[in-house]
Amino acid sequence: MLDWLPWSLLLFSLTCGTGAFYVPGVAPINFHQNDPVEIKAVKLTSSRTQLPYEYYSLPFCQPNKITYKAENLGEVLRGDRIVNTPFQVLMNSEKKCEVLCGQSNKPVTLTVEQSRLVAERISEDYYVHLIADNLPVATRLELYSNRDGDDKKKEKDVQFEHGYRLGFTDVNKIYLHNHLSFILYYHREDLEEDREHTYRVVRFEVIPQSIRLEDLKADEKSSCTLPEGTNSSPQEIDPTKENQLYFTYSVHWEESDIKWASRWDTYLTMSDVQIHWFSIINSVVVVFFLSGILSMIIIRTLRKDIANYNKEDDIEDTMEESGWKLVHGDVFRPPQYPMILSSLLGSGIQLFCMILIVIFVAMLGMLSPSSRGALMTTACFLFMFMGVFGGFSAGRLYRTLKGHRWKKGAFCTATLYPGVVFGICFVLNCFIWGKHSSGAVPFPTMVALLCMWFGISLPLVYLGYYFGFRKQPYDNPVRTNQIPRQIPEQRWYMNRFVGILMAGILPFGAMFIELFFIFSAIWENQFYYLFGFLFLVFIILVVSCSQISIVMVYFQLCAEDYRWWWRNFLVSGGSAFYVLVYAIFYFVNKLDIVEFIPSLLYFGYTALMVLSFWLLTGTIGFYAAYMFVRKIYAAVKID
Repeated sequence: MLDWLPWSLLLFSLTCGTGAFYVPGVAPINFHQNDPVEIKAVKLTSSRTQLPYEYYSLPFCQPNKITYKAENLGEVLRGDRIVNTPFQVLMNSEKKCEVLCGQSNKPVTLTVEQSRLVAERISEDYYVHLIADNLPVATRLELYSNRDGDDKKKEKDVQFEHGYRLGFTDVNKIYLHNHLSFILYYHREDLEEDREHTYRVVRFEVIPQSIRLEDLKADEKSSCTLPEGTNSSPQEIDPTKENQLYFTYSVHWEESDIKWASRWDTYLTMSDVQIHWFSIINSVVVVFFLSGILSMIIIRTLRKDIANYNKEDDIEDTMEESGWKLVHGDVFRPPQYPMILSSLLGSGIQLFCMILIVIFVAMLGMLSPSSRGALMTTACFLFMFMGVFGGFSAGRLYRTLKGHRWKKGAFCTATLYPGVVFGICFVLNCFIWGKHSSGAVPFPTMVALLCMWFGISLPLVYLGYYFGFRKQPYDNPVRTNQIPRQIPEQRWYMNRFVGILMAGILPFGAMFIELFFIFSAIWENQFYYLFGFLFLVFIILVVSCSQISIVMVYFQLCAEDYRWWWRNFLVSGGSAFYVLVYAIFYFVNKLDIVEFIPSLLYFGYTALMVLSFWLLTGTIGFYAAYMFVRKIYAAVKID
C-alpha cells in the first residue's frame, strides 16, 4: 500500500496539472492523406422512451457485410451495439454530395411498415449516435444572447448536442433527415522534414438536413447535387403509404489547433462548472453547520454528562436527571433479526468500497469516456471482488450480536441485496425484450452475470464471513443486563418517520445539485465526467451522514430508548427518501415520458438507486453511531 501511494499521488498531480489525462493503451490513431476513416453506428436513443435501439432496426443503408464490434460488459448493459456503416470517408478528402445507397434512377423505397416505424421513431424524438475514430458525433447549436437589444452586439453561445435528430415534425407532418453533412476536424502532427504528414481526428460534427427526392439530382456515379439556398422542401415520411427517398451525405474537413489529448473537452465541458463550485460550497456550509451542532453536543453537553456521571457523590441525583447513562445495561442488547441487519450492513460496506474506488479511479482519469462501458464494467467487477470486505464486516458484526449460524448469515449477505437487484432487473429486462430494444441484456450476458455472482462474489463473501466470524467480536465497554429495561413513552418527534425526515434533509442538501447532473447523464444521454467534484461531494456526504447519525443516536439515548440498532440504520439512510422525492420531481418536470413501459423502467431503476443509496448512507451512519456509542459508554464509570 505504501509503495502504491507515491504513484497515486503522481497520477493525481498529473490530472490536476493538465487538462486531460489518458491511460496508456488508449493510443491515438495516426492517419495519412486519403486513409479511410471508418464511421460506425452505436445506437438510437430517446429521453422520451428510455429504450435504445440498434442502428439497423430502422431501414438505413447497409454495407455489403454487417460487422458488429465485440462489446464489453458495460457496453452491453448500456445498450450499445457498435456496427459498421456504408459511409466512405477518407482523411482530408472532401465530398460534395454522394448517394449512400440506391442508384440515380432507383431511389430507396420504404414500405408502409418501414415508413410507419420511421415516423414513430421521429415522433418519439430519437437521436442517432455515430462515431468516427471512437469520437461521438455532435450537432452544433448556436444560441444568440442579445442583452443590449442591439443586433450587432449579439453574443454567440455555441453548445453541442450528442448525436443528431432522426427527423422532426411540423404541423402534424413528419420529416426525415436523409442528408448528413459531416464536418470532421483534424490536427496535423509536427514531423521531421521529408516525412509525410500524419493527421488525427479531434472533432466530429454533423449538420442533418431533410431534402426531398425531387430536389436531389443524382448521376450514375452515385454523386449528387444539393439544391441551392432554401429553395428545397424537406423529405416527408407518410406513415400510410410507401415513401421514396435518397440517403446522401457530404464530407468536409477542417484543420484544428485542438490536440488529440484534449479532443474530448468539447463533450465534457458542456455543463457550467460554476454551479458545481456552488454545490461544493453549499455542501461545505452544511457540513460546518453540522460540525457546529456536533461540537456543541460533544464538548458542552457530553463532557458535562460524563463529568456528572463520574462524580462519586450525588450519583443518584445525577442519574435521575440525565438519560443516556440509565440505559447502559441495555444499549448493547442485540436487536431483532441480527442476521438480516448484519447482511444489509455487509452489502452496504461492499457498495461503499466499490463506489469509493470507482470514483477515485475515475477522478484520476483512468475511466475515460473513450473507453466505452469501462465505468460500468469496473463497477460490476469491483462489487463482486469487494464481497470479501462485505462478508468480513458482516461476519464480525453478526458474532458481536450473539449470532451462531454463520453459514446461513454468509449466504444471506451474498444473496439478499444482489438478489433484489437481479430480480428487479430481470423483470424490467422482460419488458425491454418485449419492445425488441438493444437495451435488453442478452441471455448469455445474464448467464455470465449469474456466474460472476455465484462463482466470484458468493465464495468471496463466504471467505470474508468465515474470517470475520472467527475474529474477536467488537469489544463493548459495558455489560448487558439479563432483564430488559422498560422504555418510557416517547415524544412525537422521536417517531421513526420524523427521524428519517429530519436526518435525511441535510445530507441530501449537501449533494442535490450534483444529483441533477447525475440524473441528466443517466436519463438524458449526457456525458458525466466531473468525478473530481463527485469525489468531494462523496466525502462531504460521508461526513454529513456520520455527523447527523451521531446527533440522532444521542437524542434517542437521552430519551432512554436503547433500541438504536435498526432505527439508526433506517434513519441514517433518510436522505434516500429525499432522493426518491427528487426522482419523482425530475420525472414530472424534466422528462417527457408518457408511456407505461418507459415509466416502469424509470421507476424500476430509480427504486434500485434509492435502495442502494439507502444501504450506503445507512451503513455509513450506523458505523459512525456505533463508534460514538462505544466511545461515550467507555468514558463513564459503571458500577
